[in-house]
Amino acid sequence: MHALRWPVVLFDLDGTVLDTVELIRASHEYALREVLGQAPSDAEIMAGIGTPLMEQMEKFSPENAEELFHTYRRWNHANTARLIRRYDGMEELLIELENEGARLGIVTSKMKDAVDLAWDALPSPIVWDVIITTEDTPVHKPHPAPVLKALERLDATPEQAVYIGDSPFDLQSANAAGCAAIGVTWGVFNRETLAAENPLAVVDTPAELLEVLAG
Repeated sequence: MHALRWPVVLFDLDGTVLDTVELIRASHEYALREVLGQAPSDAEIMAGIGTPLMEQMEKFSPENAEELFHTYRRWNHANTARLIRRYDGMEELLIELENEGARLGIVTSKMKDAVDLAWDALPSPIVWDVIITTEDTPVHKPHPAPVLKALERLDATPEQAVYIGDSPFDLQSANAAGCAAIGVTWGVFNRETLAAENPLAVVDTPAELLEVLAG
């Protein structure tokens, strides 16, 4: 393998490193049915994925957002181990990057307890150098703050880093932070939606991602 193009490689978690797409969809469906008696389409449910959960719930119903938030989290946490999955090739990619000396981080809009639950269900094959959750910054994706916070903790510059995610909010955050952005199509959003954010690349498999990272 060639030397990596960036010494710092940051990832979104949901829909990028771990397959939580069905878990998230089903959690939303449950909360919206229980609290509002609604059955929104999958497109409506998934539109805000990648932003903090409370923001998503406020869009569904400002006056019921708090109850939606807690109902979602109760069901989500109870069903994480049952519904979470790995993506084929992602573990091998992470191990390869670690072996090549990359400094690796997660930048997610998840809360820390939900991140811990995910790793409990599917332990990480590597040791992450930094994990930024929604509690770590006052504003969140698509704002650059969480990406910049990860770089600050790693004592790295935006030019040294790439941020990889499956949502337009990930790519907007990366672009605003001044680091390279790569979209992946195995999560929630399609190629067209990701390409509209002008990332460096949009890839379809972890193997293809490794090719881009290795230059």
